[in-house]
Amino acid sequence: GWKLADRMTTDLVLAALDQAYEAQRPPKGLLHHSDRGSQYASDEYRARLNQYKMKASMSRKGNCYDNAIIESFHSVLKKEFIYCTRFKTRAQAQQEVFLHGVLLQSQKNSWFFGVCFAGSI
Repeated sequence: GWKLADRMTTDLVLAALDQAYEAQRPPKGLLHHSDRGSQYASDEYRARLNQYKMKASMSRKGNCYDNAIIESFHSVLKKEFIYCTRFKTRAQAQQEVFLHGVLLQSQKNSWFFGVCFAGSI
């Protein structure tokens, strides 16, 4: 799941988790990996993971390699799209970030498969 907001809050990451859970209905025991951000370490977030029967996994302190794939995804999304685009409204930003993110994830020849994808919507 994903959500877009001005600030990273527990409510924001809970909404993204709820969206992902509703869309996928993963099996009991799914390993949920995150960094050590306060939002993910909050009692509310841990309770929601427990409610969904997910197991929490967090990066070790100072080890950025534990979550390298998603960190790379976010880096490409920001550098090649978000920082280069002026959005007129928050709704436009949400729609275009979603579409660009889907495009990055689904392109057969994207950065995820070792080839830098520099296109934009």
